[in-house]
Amino acid sequence: MRLLFLGDMVGRSGRTAVAERLPGLVADWKLDFVIVNGENAAGGFGITEDIFEATIDAGADVVTTGNHVWDQREALTFAPRHDAFLRPANYPAGTPGRGSGLFTARNGARVMVMNVMGRAFMHPDLDDPFRCVAEIVEACPLGEQADAIVLDFHAEATSEKQAMGHYLDGRVSLVVGTHTHVPTADHQILNGGTAYQSDAGMCGDYDSSLGMEKEEPLNRFLTKVPRGRFEAASGPATICGLAVEISDRTGLAETISPVRLGARLHEAVPVGW
Repeated sequence: MRLLFLGDMVGRSGRTAVAERLPGLVADWKLDFVIVNGENAAGGFGITEDIFEATIDAGADVVTTGNHVWDQREALTFAPRHDAFLRPANYPAGTPGRGSGLFTARNGARVMVMNVMGRAFMHPDLDDPFRCVAEIVEACPLGEQADAIVLDFHAEATSEKQAMGHYLDGRVSLVVGTHTHVPTADHQILNGGTAYQSDAGMCGDYDSSLGMEKEEPLNRFLTKVPRGRFEAASGPATICGLAVEISDRTGLAETISPVRLGARLHEAVPVGW
């Protein structure tokens, strides 16, 4: 099975690039399943139902989120209506929407997708992400109820992300980090067969500060005095993510490749796809 994961879409630039490029990637790379993190798609803060639906129409099978999931208040209303829209599973009981789901890939495979948020340097009041994913995986084990399992771990600390990768190694197909908007160079297949990368990066304008126009973040670092709001950068976007070939027999990773498409960063595409 060929799976593509795309990191956080940031603003109009990021979501437009995904909308324009993803249909061609699905066809050219013969993708079976696509996951896109959309939590920064609406001006850099949250996501609207229209953007969610446009991302699905472009070829995404699931849209994941993170700490900005409720920045657009309408998400509280539309989250329960869409099975393919995921918010962090370790939010408190009673939070609208869902944090995981079992989906059918284009090749007929059963794909469990989990969206969980880290606690280190983020929200220590959230439920334990390790216990949360363990409960989901135990209820839907790889090779039994699921042919592939993917975790979008929306977290700040690389140590927490790496610990999660090792914790799930051999039990899931892919653990990929989001949130920091910078693609890391540690893509690998762990000892037990799980594909891993600390952060997939963002789909957005890299002539920026994490997808935001540079001036206001720089001003705040220099003066500590806000002069205005953060605005999503509007230059040409680079699409960043991860491509994974998953064994139809074991549900574990066979190959892993970074994906970078756009003029700003050095291009990377899956070898042989």
